[in-house]
Amino acid sequence: MEKQKLPNEKAVMILGLISYVGCCCTSGLLGVILSGIGIYLAKKDEKLLVENSDTYAIGSLNTWKIVNIVAMVLSVLTLIYAIYMKATGKDIEQQEQLMEMIKGFQK
Repeated sequence: MEKQKLPNEKAVMILGLISYVGCCCTSGLLGVILSGIGIYLAKKDEKLLVENSDTYAIGSLNTWKIVNIVAMVLSVLTLIYAIYMKATGKDIEQQEQLMEMIKGFQK
């Protein structure tokens, strides 16, 4: 009998890839949420695999679990940096410098 794929393997893959986009585009918040869900689903599939090892094939679940963990770390670091910038007011300074650079290029 041929082994089946784990039910959440594709979801873990998609969440891992999208969490990188969430890390960069949403100051880390969306990346933390999506990679957290991906890690949860990967652990759920690992438990299912242990219980029914003769029915399911592991496939690339471990790879995508690692991708989600790396995305989680990057997202947390990005979120901490964004909170630091907001708390110290350096984000406003950075925006002012960017506006000056844009004005300089427009001349």
